[in-house]
Amino acid sequence: MGGIGIWQIVLVLVIVLIIFGAGKLPKVMGDLAKGVKTFRSGLKDEEEGRPDSAPALRQDDPSISPSAKSDAEKDDATKS
Repeated sequence: MGGIGIWQIVLVLVIVLIIFGAGKLPKVMGDLAKGVKTFRSGLKDEEEGRPDSAPALRQDDPSISPSAKSDAEKDDATKS
């Protein structure tokens, strides 16, 4: 008791065949496959478009100008 047996799968397939008919079944499966492909490509595009975590602004970094440091300090002070 518990798992899906072969008879349950056959029953589901018979019901699907009755609902959609033998002529529409390939079209329905093709549309389902296109939907899955579109979904996967959407997920892939979202992952590629996601920016990596931006490096944090370090206060002791010599490449940062003093005015940028003071602006960052002001922003930190207003957030606190």
